[in-house]
Amino acid sequence: MAGTAGNGWPAGLAQRADRPGSDGEHALQERLGTRERADRFYRDQVLDHLNARMLEFIAAAEMFFLATSDRHGECDNTFRAGPAGFLHALDARTLAWPEYRGNGVHASLGNLAENPHAGLLLLDFDRARIGLHVNGRARMADDDELRAAHPWLPDESVPGRRTRIWVRLEVEEAYIHCAKHIPHLVKAPKRTARDWGTDDQRRKGGDFFGAAREAREERAAREHGGAPPVPPAAPPMAPPAPPVPALPPVPPVPPVAHAPQVPVPAHAHGHGYPQQPAHETGYGGPAPHHYHPAPAQPAPPQAAEWRAEALRALERARRVERAEQPPSPPPSGGWFG
Repeated sequence: MAGTAGNGWPAGLAQRADRPGSDGEHALQERLGTRERADRFYRDQVLDHLNARMLEFIAAAEMFFLATSDRHGECDNTFRAGPAGFLHALDARTLAWPEYRGNGVHASLGNLAENPHAGLLLLDFDRARIGLHVNGRARMADDDELRAAHPWLPDESVPGRRTRIWVRLEVEEAYIHCAKHIPHLVKAPKRTARDWGTDDQRRKGGDFFGAAREAREERAAREHGGAPPVPPAAPPMAPPAPPVPALPPVPPVPPVAHAPQVPVPAHAHGHGYPQQPAHETGYGGPAPHHYHPAPAQPAPPQAAEWRAEALRALERARRVERAEQPPSPPPSGGWFG
């Protein structure tokens, strides 16, 4: 566990400046009045190493996002994936992951060759719904070089792929990415197996965004001495519909004639029912008519089955919801402690 400098920052972070972070973020904190809040985050959440809970989180990760830039500051952000554990923690201050051919461009490795600064973002979408930022300095290492120092590294970090180049990251900052805006995703129960290292264009996504088609069209136009083809114009719009004529006014409704008087039945005046003595009813007059509703009919068998099945489905949904609740953070007050 790293110690702290006299100003309260972790020792490794204190070596960079009086406060962690960039001059730009410090200026914005002053301008927007968030310096006190930022200092609290720096002190409570930002470490210069990976603690035990972070190492556990990394060991379960199946993907991360990698941000790099070249010496001019031109940025690139990419995605790395593999079986759980493909991102290796060599110790509490060092990470390593395998690099493969990909599309042959090697943009991230090229950036790191010019500028070693790199930022990783790990996100757990389906269990804890939490994220972890790890920033540091990276360098490339040949497989033989890294394996000589760490012989326990697997021969194949992903199925069927032998690693030739590794990236080794010296950790400078590690801190939480809060859960409030991370969506909860559920893994498909029958997903298609990933084709690690395939060169099948269809399995790789083909020309999903149509960039290759546009490039072919532009090359063909240049070869014929013309300009790139202009996208077809939108089809002409149909003429506007003629206005709908106004409806004629509604004539006034004539008054309703009075309906003929209907004779009132005799029992309405108390002549059709037996009289009860006043001492039994409390008043003189006809005995009250007692209404006896018909007994409720039992629900049809099919409706009862539907109701029972609905109750069973509701209980299953509640069990799934309880099982998918993210684990509670430790009592220390922070997810990564």
